[in-house]
Amino acid sequence: MMLKVLATDLDGTLIPLDGNPDNPPDLKRLEQFLAQHHLELLFVTGRHFQSVQDAIGQHGLPQPDWMICDVGTTLMHREDGQPLKVVQAYHDQLAGRIESLPIAELSDRLKGVAGLRKQELEKQGPFKLSYYTDAARIEAIAEEIQLRLEAWSAPYSIISSVDPFNNDGLVDLLPSGVSKAFALSWWADHTQITHDAILFAGDSGNDLAALTAGYRTIVVSNAADALIRQVSESHRIADWDARLFVATKQATSGVLEGLRHFVR
Repeated sequence: MMLKVLATDLDGTLIPLDGNPDNPPDLKRLEQFLAQHHLELLFVTGRHFQSVQDAIGQHGLPQPDWMICDVGTTLMHREDGQPLKVVQAYHDQLAGRIESLPIAELSDRLKGVAGLRKQELEKQGPFKLSYYTDAARIEAIAEEIQLRLEAWSAPYSIISSVDPFNNDGLVDLLPSGVSKAFALSWWADHTQITHDAILFAGDSGNDLAALTAGYRTIVVSNAADALIRQVSESHRIADWDARLFVATKQATSGVLEGLRHFVR
């Protein structure tokens, strides 16, 4: 099966790393490689849409044909050179999942949780509710929210993390089961593109589900050793040795290296 699509994470993967002189020129080579081999480009990122647009401008990223953003809660498509538009069928799929408790009602119910501050409007979405909180209290706050979700039988899951750049506590509420990997799988079914025709590139734990879903896979060399071991073991157990490429180069350059490995 010939590859048709490069699906890639952005931060730490496609986006050039600060201080890596090879990444910017390799980004240009990567864009040329995609055009030469008629490969579509799909971004798979936790960033919100405007943040992706900012990254495209800042780093000179190639324009994607498809975009999964907002931690898997938004899917967009570009047709015939037009601006990206939301894929309505995916929007409708997620709307059905939270019909019993829409985002606006969930937001009202969570006003009683002390220490939550809503993130900026552009970081919210019809299927994503995002907050800041004190990093020192994030575990306790996440536990309190989880207990409320269970009491309400709310169709949501919670993701909590700490921003490594400013130490903000981050809390996202998403429809249950929805993630970057879920959106990628739904997109593959929707477009009728088989797993063998998709090459996925990533670098971190939030890429793990997609890295071990059966696609051809690139793990860039700046990924943590523990993640590389975990992905390698999953592929070995599934007898997918030929589907995994662990790059010797970092970020952008590693993605290009992987492309050249799989597309000859």
